[in-house]
Amino acid sequence: MKRIVQRGLWFEEFETDVVYDHRPGRTITEADNVLFTTLTMNPQALHLDAAFADAQPPFNQRLVNSMFTLSTLVGLSIGQLTQGTLVANLGFSDIAFPNPLFHGDTMYVETVVSDKRESKSRPGEGIVSLAHTARNQNGDIVATATRKVLVRKQPEDS
Repeated sequence: MKRIVQRGLWFEEFETDVVYDHRPGRTITEADNVLFTTLTMNPQALHLDAAFADAQPPFNQRLVNSMFTLSTLVGLSIGQLTQGTLVANLGFSDIAFPNPLFHGDTMYVETVVSDKRESKSRPGEGIVSLAHTARNQNGDIVATATRKVLVRKQPEDS
């Protein structure tokens, strides 16, 4: 019987100017936000104190920690793009949070491969630039980030 194991893409399989839609989405809960915020020692009242946040315009409610938003944006792309093929994250740039994420919102992520090249110093690996966009259930952009990754080339025996 044939066996298929879920994995990310080998360097050769990444295509530029293609939109990779990552599904399923992820509904963000109050517990997610409070746990992440407290684990990372972030005492920001806008994330933790409902009475305080409810009194603060313009949102008048707690905001999801933007670092949780960024982490989830990356996490939602892993299974389709880099699971088991990633060597390392090389860096992040152009990170923005144009709209807030709230408890109960569902995040959906898409990625465009903006560039790829073979590594000059590491044979068998390549560098891929990923432009991630996260949207809520209404289609509003809640986060964007460019991530540069080092990924393995396909083994010759595959």
